[in-house]
Amino acid sequence: MNLNYIIGVVGALAVCLFGMITQINLGGNPPVSVTPGNLKNFVDPASILITIGCTIFVVVASFPGKMLREIPKHIKIILGTKRFDPITYIDQLVELAQIARKNGLLSLEEKANEQPDPFFKQAIMMIVDAYDPDKVRSILENDIECMSARHDDAAAMYDKASSVAPAFGMVGTLVGLINMLKGMNLEEGNTNIGSDMGTALITTLYGCILAHMFFGPIATQLRNRDEEEVLCKMIIVEGVMSIQAGENPKFLRERLLTYMEQMQRELANGESGEGGKKSRKKAKKADK
Repeated sequence: MNLNYIIGVVGALAVCLFGMITQINLGGNPPVSVTPGNLKNFVDPASILITIGCTIFVVVASFPGKMLREIPKHIKIILGTKRFDPITYIDQLVELAQIARKNGLLSLEEKANEQPDPFFKQAIMMIVDAYDPDKVRSILENDIECMSARHDDAAAMYDKASSVAPAFGMVGTLVGLINMLKGMNLEEGNTNIGSDMGTALITTLYGCILAHMFFGPIATQLRNRDEEEVLCKMIIVEGVMSIQAGENPKFLRERLLTYMEQMQRELANGESGEGGKKSRKKAKKADK
């Protein structure tokens, strides 16, 4: 599981709920005192309906059904542990360069068929089929750009929800205030002003929670995963083009490591064997 996202959201909710159900008095006797509050004060069905319901329907109205059907996939991505590890791709590309240098580019076809990554497989097959290098680079880079654009569209859906939720929270507040003012009777007095005002403000609270605890982090997580994938695919493109040009495998490794931070480069250049495996594990942690 993606512990950073889970810990962050659960922690934010826990702190928020703690603040709702406790009342901290800094000037009491004793000087700091904590008394329990009533969580029911923050529950209002009408506010939930206005804030959540309207946010959902605005998102539905703003995006095509194809994108909406991918919401479960987006949640799976941000909760999952699958990450794109640059070191793994660099090791594979160096191995391919060694094979190509020894047996020629045609010998990479078998390795391509074993590759589970469709993009990586396509890139290898294009140099095996002796495509023009400029065309290979153009096709692969265009693939990356289109993929990143699709990912940005998915993140934009949650950005939209993040901006809409507080707005409908304010709408709910205005609705509550209007009802409160309409129900006021100055001659007989109105003893429910405090209660009505509290209900009116709850929708703003709901809108802020939805925007900053849920939708905002989801959009950020999706963009982070996109950056990881783009980086690995850029490494694949550069590596495949270098293999086609017949570059030395050791030089290729050094060249591809320039895409990574200095600490990760040092860890990736660790000793071979067991020490190399440990270095790669450390590099993965540093990348996260």
